[in-house]
Amino acid sequence: MKKHHIWMAWPALAVLILDQISKWIVVQTLQVHEYVPVIQGFFALVHVRNRGMAFGLFNRPGMDVGFYLLVVASVAAGVVLILWMLRVKEENQRLMFGLSMILGGAVGNLADRVRFGEVIDFLDFHVGSLHWPAFNLADSAITVGTFWVALNLILPQRNTSTPSSGKQ
Repeated sequence: MKKHHIWMAWPALAVLILDQISKWIVVQTLQVHEYVPVIQGFFALVHVRNRGMAFGLFNRPGMDVGFYLLVVASVAAGVVLILWMLRVKEENQRLMFGLSMILGGAVGNLADRVRFGEVIDFLDFHVGSLHWPAFNLADSAITVGTFWVALNLILPQRNTSTPSSGKQ
């Protein structure tokens, strides 16, 4: 394993730690389904549990097969991300950063799923009665990391180490 691979594990570790600390605080301070307005009519903290996947899909009791499928899918995604990260060249640190963010978020939610059988969500954005599904820091890292990776795949980093071929 190359030095830059170890260095780029730090974003994943930071996401995992911040995600787990924030969820621990929520569990310690809010009852399940408790709602605490932070910015009236726009943002609140709420303690909800999600047995399903993104946006509450498959969030139903008795979805035992779904639970195992989600655990297997999360582990598989983590393996794919690690293999991808190991193949990223040292000069493409921007791509590696996004992959590391996704990995940290995936591991954070996987940790919840394995420990509790569900994921703890607590960030609730809304406009009046229209609510975005509650989410957590791991979900945010996955989303930001995915957009970051997409941006870096669409607009690859220019190689600044080679001289310009244009005339001056």
